[in-house]
Amino acid sequence: MGSGRYAVDTRTNRLGERMGSEGPYVQLRPVGGGREWDCPSGKLREPTEAELKKAAVLDTPVGGRKPRLNEPPPGHTPSFP
Repeated sequence: MGSGRYAVDTRTNRLGERMGSEGPYVQLRPVGGGREWDCPSGKLREPTEAELKKAAVLDTPVGGRKPRLNEPPPGHTPSFP
């Protein structure tokens, strides 16, 4: 397993940003922010090219801050039927 910025937890298939390590565990944080979780280092894999592209989009600041998942775009007014 390499030491790139991102890794995928194979137990859940979640993409995370490496934040550190403690013993046999690596701390991952969801791309774009959120609560960190521990993953055994043997349960990590390198992200695919598509996963790296997704990480780049989610980690790009928009309007001076990082976007949140499931957040409507700025200026969007929801319409209800």
